[in-house]
Amino acid sequence: MTSPDPFADIIGQEVAVQQLRASVPNPVHAYLFVGPRGSGKRRAAVRMAGELVGAPQDRERNRALAVREEHPDVVVFEPSGNAFLMDEAESVIVEASRSPSEAGRKVLILDRFHDADGRVAANLLKTIEEPPASTMFILLAEQVPPEHITIASRSVTIDFPSVPESVIADALRARGIGDTRAEATARGACGDVNRAELLLTDTSFVERRDLWWNVPTRLDGTGYAISEIVNELTAVIDEAQVPLDEKHGAEVESMDHTEELTGTRGSGRKAMETRHKREARLHRTDEWRMGLSTLAHRYRENLLVGDGVSNTDVFSTLTNASSALSRNPSEELWLTSTLMALPALRD
Repeated sequence: MTSPDPFADIIGQEVAVQQLRASVPNPVHAYLFVGPRGSGKRRAAVRMAGELVGAPQDRERNRALAVREEHPDVVVFEPSGNAFLMDEAESVIVEASRSPSEAGRKVLILDRFHDADGRVAANLLKTIEEPPASTMFILLAEQVPPEHITIASRSVTIDFPSVPESVIADALRARGIGDTRAEATARGACGDVNRAELLLTDTSFVERRDLWWNVPTRLDGTGYAISEIVNELTAVIDEAQVPLDEKHGAEVESMDHTEELTGTRGSGRKAMETRHKREARLHRTDEWRMGLSTLAHRYRENLLVGDGVSNTDVFSTLTNASSALSRNPSEELWLTSTLMALPALRD
């Protein structure tokens, strides 16, 4: 019986997966996976780890536990806040010095490694460069800042580019998702495979996208219309958090069950809670950006068919609005000023 491909669900990353498969028989001490959020880095990291830890005769068990990040020799570190702290780096160094709990290797995965400042990176350099023979590292980063160049030079870098919209849509169709839903979901995912998965569980997603699509035809130059639109969009953005809240709730239940079985308490819970808060914040920002992308698509379509809108400054307005989200603006004021700068379209 042929063993299932552990990398089968890493979509749009054929080159990276080819490199991972080639590395499994003779892995090096450290890898650096570089790519945007949602490109599949963490998913690929735990699947590679599942190929390397534990006894070979227990491969299927090792894979299953690694995917759930529950294998004792697959240890995932991520910042408890906005950046890796020095005491978190010290925890990595201590864990790296310990022998594997089972046969084979121990794999340490450092997520959001780009959020480690130069001081933390320098403290980790020697351990990453010369770990014990039974320990290997997989560093996950969205980019390689200048202070990480030395660590990057001591690791094998594997690139994970943003997944094209068409690739996500094709993957969804292959799972039996209809063309309209697949294309809308892929467009709303903005290259983020994890977001695409979440949107599939969101029954109101298409309705929410339609609301954004119709915004330009509701603009009539009055403050009342803009106020009404802002209230409606804010309400649906609030509702968009529900599927993510449900996903997080399931993860908490799973951890509760694991702690009950093992008799341990608190292991990884703080990190999970921090991750949940971060994911909720990013999901909300992604929803706003998805809305802006939908508006851009709508205006672009009407420009092409000659709907009387010739002012391409609309795209600068939308681009600037997207950039402003990183500064954590007042959502109501930000959206109001954006809509005030947009032209109306004929219905």
